[in-house]
Amino acid sequence: MKFNSDVNGFQNEIDICKMLNNKCLKDLDPMYNAFITDLYGNLCSNDLIKCKIDHDLKKYDIVISVNDIKKYVSIKKGVKNSVHVEPVFKFTNYLRTNGVKWDIIEKYLRYHFADGTTNGKGINRISVSDYKLNHQEEIDMINSEINNDELLLKSIYRFVLLGNVSDRVIDAILFGVKDDFVWIKTQDIIDVILKKKDVYSTSVHFGPLTVQPMDRCLNHNPKLEKYRYFVQIKWYNLADDIIENMNNKCMNKID
Repeated sequence: MKFNSDVNGFQNEIDICKMLNNKCLKDLDPMYNAFITDLYGNLCSNDLIKCKIDHDLKKYDIVISVNDIKKYVSIKKGVKNSVHVEPVFKFTNYLRTNGVKWDIIEKYLRYHFADGTTNGKGINRISVSDYKLNHQEEIDMINSEINNDELLLKSIYRFVLLGNVSDRVIDAILFGVKDDFVWIKTQDIIDVILKKKDVYSTSVHFGPLTVQPMDRCLNHNPKLEKYRYFVQIKWYNLADDIIENMNNKCMNKID
């Protein structure tokens, strides 16, 4: 597969958009035909597809329209996929307003900054691997607290499906490049993440979604300092989880 193509993310969106825009269903190659059919259900072969890129900071990258019905699709590629970024204290406020205890939030902040403080003002910063050596039990406590069904479902919408600046839930994630991709739809995204809530990780996580600072800035580089104050949510095994989901659905159809 060509998932790790050198094409950059924005060009990738353009390429995929061009493959769909102003095409009838019958004119699409089998991969795109299967994607659109799965997204919409039964369509006529002559139905015209419109596709455009959305440049705003939302969870979706392209908007597909068939018969005036719009679908919103996020496009990902490569490895270590980031699905969400927000200021760290906005993130901890989100935890607090959803019932996470303050001592757990403090433990998260100490994990996030790894400098002995909860505000990032400490002098001695250590790597996440060094932090885990002496604080894995605290990380496990954080994970036990935040991986409950109610908070995890809210977090799926916040981090993956909806975000903070949109009123449109994405209909699918398309992972790959124009000549080779896989996809997963909304309900399957929810099911996959919920199913993995109890999978053990040494990092702070919501199911398969890893929580980390954008940059720990261990060398005190002033150009990177601001990134210490942002939380980044990564779905490291996104491609594997999508392929596993697609394989399971195929097996269910066979059964």
